[in-house]
Amino acid sequence: MSTREQILEEVSVAEAIDQNNQIVLYNDDVNTFDHVIETLIQVCEHSAIQAEQCAILVHYKGKCTVKTGSFEELKPQCSLLLEAGLSAELI
Repeated sequence: MSTREQILEEVSVAEAIDQNNQIVLYNDDVNTFDHVIETLIQVCEHSAIQAEQCAILVHYKGKCTVKTGSFEELKPQCSLLLEAGLSAELI
C-alpha cells in the first residue's frame, strides 16, 4: 500500500468515526405531534414528511434517531431540541 493510499484510508476511518454520533428523540406525554414536527423541521432541517415519520416512530416505538453526524455538528442541534422542550440525547 502506498503512502497516499494509507493516508486516504486513515482519513476515511476518521470520517466514519466522526459520523457515529446521533441525536435520539424520546417519546413524552407533553409535546404535540405538531410541535415535534415543526421543531424537527426547524432544528434538524427535516422535510415535512421526514419529520412526521420521526414523530410517528417516536410515538409508537418510544424513540427514534433523528440526526447523525459529527459531535460538533449535532451538539447545538440537540441543545435546541432540549430548549424546545423535547426529550433528546446526543450519543
